[in-house]
Amino acid sequence: MIESLHSPHVARVKALIGSRGVKERREAGLFVAEGLQAAREALNSTGAPFVKNLYVTSAGLLKLSEFDLNEVDVVEVTDAVMNEMASTVTPQGILAVCTIPRRQISDLSEIAEKKSLRIVYLHEIQDPGNAGTILRSGDAMGVDAVVTSPGSVDMYSPKVVRATAGSLWHLPVYESVNIQELTTLLPLAKPVLLSSHAKKSILDLPLDASYISIFGNEARGVTVDSLSLTESAITSVTIPMAGRAESLNLSAAASIVIFTLSRGVAG
Repeated sequence: MIESLHSPHVARVKALIGSRGVKERREAGLFVAEGLQAAREALNSTGAPFVKNLYVTSAGLLKLSEFDLNEVDVVEVTDAVMNEMASTVTPQGILAVCTIPRRQISDLSEIAEKKSLRIVYLHEIQDPGNAGTILRSGDAMGVDAVVTSPGSVDMYSPKVVRATAGSLWHLPVYESVNIQELTTLLPLAKPVLLSSHAKKSILDLPLDASYISIFGNEARGVTVDSLSLTESAITSVTIPMAGRAESLNLSAAASIVIFTLSRGVAG
């Protein structure tokens, strides 16, 4: 059992979640997932991300009694060490260090001709909570993949991982991909841009087509020009609202769009 707050294990975990965490995560190919829900999804998953090390307190280990941990590198730590490692205020006694999947965007070519393909594209999204919530909504509604643009939040940061509530293990994520590369790879998928200025309703889109749903930066939004796509190549849509709210926040609006389009794929 690790008792020292100065253990190399503690230093490594803190580096992955610290101020230089993005660089550390990329170089090590690892990220941190805290809590019981994330650990359950990681241990139940047969695909990436995989658990490299599982740090647990005595109480945390009891919460995982349903799992056979013989094939996992389990490291017991004291409550004080867990508190030092964790980024949450009240740790659950479970912290997993997992591998970042080494996916290539070209992998999507395997499903390029799939009927009713659904891709979510996050353009320069900055808020971890929004990114994680959108990924979680996409998972619930059967989205095929989530893709982020250069300049978007790190999808393996602790706050994003928590906000996904385990959905990070259910669908593939591709980071730092230009929209032009994505549309070239998926020529049958129509880019759809959510815009409050659009005249076309999201409800008017045919559900038997394939779509790349584009959601823009929380403060600046996103325009056709900023995407460097022609107007004919993209469909701008709005969410019809009968109430008096001026707008919806990003994750709420994205969830509505994802649900609306999922009617073409959900059973």
